[in-house]
Amino acid sequence: MSSTNDTTAYSKVDELGMKIAYEEALAGYKENGVPIGGCLINHKTGQIISKGHNMRFQKNSPTLHGEISTLENAGRLPGKIYKDCTMYTTLSPCDMCTGAIIMYGIPRCVIGENENFLGGESYLSQRGVELKVVDHDGCKEIMNRFIKERPHDWFEDIGE
Repeated sequence: MSSTNDTTAYSKVDELGMKIAYEEALAGYKENGVPIGGCLINHKTGQIISKGHNMRFQKNSPTLHGEISTLENAGRLPGKIYKDCTMYTTLSPCDMCTGAIIMYGIPRCVIGENENFLGGESYLSQRGVELKVVDHDGCKEIMNRFIKERPHDWFEDIGE
């Protein structure tokens, strides 16, 4: 396990959050979408708030990345709810998802991998978000497979 700005141990709640995010990524892949999953958990109570996966191709959406889908599935929540949450994501968050994490004041983000894509981790860290990169083999493998199978869709997803 590698980490950035790592100040806490990888907990049982973190294991659960990453497991759910990875399952969401697999669901997205099986739906012929981009295999990026997310999960939002209250890290104080362990309550699962929501989960989701990238739905850009399934819903013909320019913005439904994994983290955004996770927030969308949570529905409208009071702002204070997010302050006790951790966002779990299978891939380093892009600029849009980084912005959503900052906008809602989510103080912690656990990332499955950042080898296939390195997003806004530096900015998240600068803004005080605690980061943990867990170097998850399954997350790396499924994203690597998707990029090899559908490079044109991958480049569209990241705006290139």
